[in-house]
Amino acid sequence: MKRGEVWWAFVDKRRPVVLVSRDEAYEVRSSVVVAPVTTTIRGFSVEVKLGRREGLPRDGVIHGDWLVTVPLADLESKIGTLSKTKLTQLEETLRFALGL
Repeated sequence: MKRGEVWWAFVDKRRPVVLVSRDEAYEVRSSVVVAPVTTTIRGFSVEVKLGRREGLPRDGVIHGDWLVTVPLADLESKIGTLSKTKLTQLEETLRFALGL
């Protein structure tokens, strides 16, 4: 498991999530931080668009201000990986959304 991978997980329902914890966390923690993907696209500045290139069945977005902690056991299967460009966009959006 690595930051930027896209996995199926159960958050509020079964949905894709992007792993955002640092890579080392997946080896030592029982829970990690993920960014759920939603198909509700509002055009907010804290959204990162994702689609088939990232392994999704249809277009969606990550809302930079919606992060959740999930047990590793709730990560079902890997479905994709963000490109380096898309991961950088996500990191910049998270910094903005969290005021870092």
